[in-house]
Amino acid sequence: MEGIQKTLEGRVAIVPGAIKGIGLEVAKALSNLGCRLVLPVYDWLDSLSKMRSELDAINAKYIHISADLRKERDVEKVIEKALEEFQRIDILINNIERGGWPIVHGPYTQEQWRLEWETTINAKWYLFNHSLQYLKRAQGVVVNISSIAGIVGRSGPASLVFNDCYSLSNRAIASLTQQWARLGAPEVRVNELQIGFVETRHGPGTRGWSVLTQEQRRSIVDHTLLGRIGTAQDVARAVVFLVRDATFMTGALLRLDGGYVLGGEKVSPMPEGIVSPEEPTFGGSIKPDSLD
Repeated sequence: MEGIQKTLEGRVAIVPGAIKGIGLEVAKALSNLGCRLVLPVYDWLDSLSKMRSELDAINAKYIHISADLRKERDVEKVIEKALEEFQRIDILINNIERGGWPIVHGPYTQEQWRLEWETTINAKWYLFNHSLQYLKRAQGVVVNISSIAGIVGRSGPASLVFNDCYSLSNRAIASLTQQWARLGAPEVRVNELQIGFVETRHGPGTRGWSVLTQEQRRSIVDHTLLGRIGTAQDVARAVVFLVRDATFMTGALLRLDGGYVLGGEKVSPMPEGIVSPEEPTFGGSIKPDSLD
């Protein structure tokens, strides 16, 4: 199709959170399309060797940098290293967040509240601000990865999973996405992917999921129209669409939740009704033509 790029050959993508899970799948998908990768790492370092082996297996071109993205100076270091190694920045996948499950962490402490806000909001803000001038030069793209927690909050089956500051932070991302789309235009596209219950993030492969009972897990799946948990590959494919294909889209908020927000309610069959075919369809027993 005319205007649709087949590859992203030579582009440079910053992908936080690529040490495992969704971030790693996104990094691999972008690498397979020809991107060179800049990967900030900070925690989950026990997964670092697995990340390297999976990227090496596909001959990915990448560097990883130790950086606490809650600290502005560390973000500056990531940008400097990207430019030193690759001389450009084309893509920012803003995949950084922190959310404590109520069923795991219990009531908030000040430290947990601060950690969630600083990681989910401040780090994204630093990354965007410090990369924007280079993204503009490259006519680049930003994808903010957020959660439907910003829509549903601590309610229903999700109330054991999404806590208050995490929900607040993810609602705030929508405002940033739209503001950044204005700041980036016309050179830079900025869109947001609001994900639901996905493996390795609010699904299987997480500590919180293992704490939920079978009934609690089932209630989450039953609340999802498609009747399943999402995969990291589902997210990676959506990110590729936003980066490569959505060339006339900016400031958009896309939900990738299998229909969780809609609630999983089924539509009843259309009833026969009680109106007979010969019954008048206007109100009352007096016909309009009797007034002439």
